[in-house]
Amino acid sequence: MSDSLYSLYELVASNIYRIVLSVVAIVVVFVLYKFLSRQITRLREQRRLEENIAFTLKRTLQWGSILVIVAFIFAQFGIEIGIIAGLLALAGGTIIGFAAMNTIGNAIAGVIVMTSKPFKIGDRILFNGQFADVVAIDLIYTRMKTLDNVLISVPNQELLTSEIDNYGKRTTIRRKCSITVDYQVDTKLVEKVLLEAANNVKEVLDDPKPYVWITDFGDFAMEYTLYVFINQIRRIPEIDATLKKVIFETCKFHGIDLSTPRLVQSVNSNNAE
Repeated sequence: MSDSLYSLYELVASNIYRIVLSVVAIVVVFVLYKFLSRQITRLREQRRLEENIAFTLKRTLQWGSILVIVAFIFAQFGIEIGIIAGLLALAGGTIIGFAAMNTIGNAIAGVIVMTSKPFKIGDRILFNGQFADVVAIDLIYTRMKTLDNVLISVPNQELLTSEIDNYGKRTTIRRKCSITVDYQVDTKLVEKVLLEAANNVKEVLDDPKPYVWITDFGDFAMEYTLYVFINQIRRIPEIDATLKKVIFETCKFHGIDLSTPRLVQSVNSNNAE
């Protein structure tokens, strides 16, 4: 045991200078890291740095400090760092390569979007099942604002592989609303009521004129679809909701039942039993 302690003492004594330098280097790097980290936090609190940029800078500073300390200690004790450096370079190059591929892909997609112009800034589009207004078309991301006033950033590569309905700004578009009515109700009455409802919605255009089609035959009811035209693109959801409300109220006023026929018949059968 004494031999082991003596050997350890000799090892420490012979490397005391290197150990002291390593400790000093650790303290200096740590103090510098804390100082720079506080400066980044201060700039973020003053809104001179964005949240994500501040986070990235802190993370880079942290890992950079660790690498500097490790490299300095290895150099002091003569440890070969060539292989370690090579592995780190390989890993870093691989990560950067994959990240660069994704970035380059988005940049190319951004150029395609800018040149082909499937939509322009200010257009209202239907993307991933929700309406959004295009705010900016950048090289990597396209930024949109949803009807909930939430700003979303979509990678341009995703836009090229997604189906997007562009409603533009002032384009006249067709909207529709379908109802199911019992076969016993006169078709002319249903058509008249639906057209009357369309005329009671001020946002619906007179030209092109609204029209009604029979679009399906169900087991217990017929499906009617009212088609109307509007040009207030930014009010699509509001106009759709108003149209449905007016259709319901108009049908109720004329005694047309919009209840689910299958459910009504099932309830009546159960009551009869």
